[in-house]
Amino acid sequence: MQEFITMTMLQFFPHPGEVNEPLTDPLINTHQNPFDPIVGQDQAIALLQGAITTNRIAPAYLFAGPVGVGKRLIARCFVSAMLSHRFPTSNSLKEQLQLYNHPDLLWVEPTYLHQGNLITATQANTQKLEFNKPPQIRIEQVREVSQFLSRRPLKAPRSLVVIEQADTLADSAANALLKTLEEPGSGTLIITASSTHSLLPTIVSRCTFIPFRSLERGDTKRVLQQTGNEEILADNTLLELSLGSPGKAIAAFNQLNHIPQDLRRALTELPLTTRKALELAYFIDKTLDTQTQLWLVDYLQQYYWELHHQPSIIQHLENARNYIRERSQSRLVWEVTLVGEECMPL
Repeated sequence: MQEFITMTMLQFFPHPGEVNEPLTDPLINTHQNPFDPIVGQDQAIALLQGAITTNRIAPAYLFAGPVGVGKRLIARCFVSAMLSHRFPTSNSLKEQLQLYNHPDLLWVEPTYLHQGNLITATQANTQKLEFNKPPQIRIEQVREVSQFLSRRPLKAPRSLVVIEQADTLADSAANALLKTLEEPGSGTLIITASSTHSLLPTIVSRCTFIPFRSLERGDTKRVLQQTGNEEILADNTLLELSLGSPGKAIAAFNQLNHIPQDLRRALTELPLTTRKALELAYFIDKTLDTQTQLWLVDYLQQYYWELHHQPSIIQHLENARNYIRERSQSRLVWEVTLVGEECMPL
C-alpha cells in the first residue's frame, strides 16, 4: 500500500517524495527566512535553523517521518539557505535552484531501469511507462553521490546531496552509501525516509536525526488550502485517511477521482439489491487493478465507520482486503462482500 500511495502522489507533484507544497516555490521566494513557507514541523525547522545560524552544518542529516508531511520541502528550503550562504538569493541562483541544476547540488530520486537507462518515476509517468516493481535508489546513483561529494564545490561553501526516499535503497546501494557516510568529505548529505527502521542502523547512526511528525488537523487543512486543494476539505473520509499528511490527502483525492463516479455513488448509497451487488462486483473486477481495489477497501472502511461505527462491517471489509491481497478471485471476493448480510448496513 505504501508503494501505491507514493506512485499516486507522483501524478500530482513534479518530483517524487515528501510533499507539503505552498503556492510559491520556497527556492525562489523573496522571504528572508527560507523556512517561512513551511506549515508545522517546528522542531525540524528549529534544529536546521540553529545549524545555519551557528554555521555548524553536519556532514549528514536524516529527515525521517511519515510520507507527505513536508520532508522534501524542508530539504529544499535547507538547501536554499546553505547555497545562498546567508545572502539574498540572486536571480541566477534562484533559477538554478528551481531547475535543480546548481553545480554544487545533486538531487537523487528512486529510479527504474528501462532499456539500460535509469529513469525517475516522473519520467516514467511522462512516457506512460509501467513497471511491476517500485523504483529504487541504485548502486550506480550512490557511486555518483560519492564522486560528487569527493570534489571541491564550484560556487557554494559546500557540495550538497539530497537522497529522497532512502527506504528504497537496494541492498548493494545501502552498503555503498554506508561507505560514503564513513568518508563524507567536505559536503553535506541529506537523506529522507519514512522511518529509521527502514534503513541500516549503521546508516542511521552516522546521520544527524531530524524528526518529522504528522500535522495537526488545522495545519493539514491550511496546507491543502495553500496548495489549491480546498475540495478535499469537503470529504471528511479523505481527511481521516490522510492521518495528518497533506500529501496522502492529495494522493487519496486523486485516487478517488480515478474511480468511476457511478461506482463511488453506488457503494456509498446503500442498501444494494443482490443483482446490483453482483453487477458492481463484476465492474470492480474488470475496471480496477489490485492496488486500486485495496485502496477502495481502505476508503470504504473509513466511510462506513464514520456512518455506522459497526466493527462487523470493518472486519468484513478487512477480510476482503486479505483475500484480494492474496490474489484471490477479486470478483468472487467482492460478490461475497457486497451481498453478505454482515458486510453492509442493510
